[in-house]
Amino acid sequence: MKLGATGPEVFPMALGCMGMGASSFYGDSDESESIATIHAALERGLNLLDTGDFYGTGRNELLVGKALQGRRDRALLSVKFGALRGPDGAFNGYVARPVAVKNALAHSLTRLGVDHIDIYRPARLDPAVPIEDTIGAIADMVKAGYVRHIALSEVGADTIRRAAAVHPVVDLQIEYSLVTRGPESTIFPTLAELGIATTAYGVLSRGLLAGSKPTGARDFRAHLPRFSGANAEKNQQLVDALARLASDRGVKPAQLAIAWVRAKGASIVPTIGARKREQLTDALAALDIALSADEVAALEAAVPASGIAGTRYAEPQMKQLDSER
Repeated sequence: MKLGATGPEVFPMALGCMGMGASSFYGDSDESESIATIHAALERGLNLLDTGDFYGTGRNELLVGKALQGRRDRALLSVKFGALRGPDGAFNGYVARPVAVKNALAHSLTRLGVDHIDIYRPARLDPAVPIEDTIGAIADMVKAGYVRHIALSEVGADTIRRAAAVHPVVDLQIEYSLVTRGPESTIFPTLAELGIATTAYGVLSRGLLAGSKPTGARDFRAHLPRFSGANAEKNQQLVDALARLASDRGVKPAQLAIAWVRAKGASIVPTIGARKREQLTDALAALDIALSADEVAALEAAVPASGIAGTRYAEPQMKQLDSER
């Protein structure tokens, strides 16, 4: 499939690398298994790899770069930038000034060991910088040959329009799942109008829909509202409902949740956060599941977005999201 009207050809699923390697958002994972998972994905034709320069404060890019040695021509690198990190791991806001864009890109190219990034995007909207300035700076890097395509992440319809007026945008990365359906109201119609694809992350609501739970304090999900206290207890009812439907179908809950996302639009590419080859194999099996309109409706009735308890991020982070305004 083509990533938007002006983007490259991509496999109908992307691999999110955020959880791979040391100091990941889900706690440490085995680097050798992570690299083996990337290799397995490339062997299966999955060519879109997503990372961010702030994942593991640069360690994730180093891991992806190591995995791509001798395989660069098989992969499309999608890189987010702009999040400011402290040495203690704290997030200290976002910066997307033109000079910062070029600085971040220079370091990403070095860590990844490549001469260009295929898809480059600000991780969030910098409230102090007009989106036109940020996109203009990336457009300069396109002209210089360091970037191939421009994309966006977690921004609303107005910002999407303003960005696309400066330079073609290939996709918007945004959270979307059975229980996170906010983009359907104004964002998805805008993307359809402008010929922009969606790379949907959080299709399992951070593993919630697959029955996964935080593994400890270093697992960032331990601090997310949907995984905490009474919310977690209430949300288990939705997890159980999805598990029953998956059992009736003879598939795994995660596969059914991925199949639902794919059924919601031909321009939506689910991004799966597999850290192990086994998880990758399970996720890829979802591509063989075709859901009818009636089955989609039944899923939405059994696992309604209105039934989820808690927001997808903590309140301070939700307030920073242009996509939630």
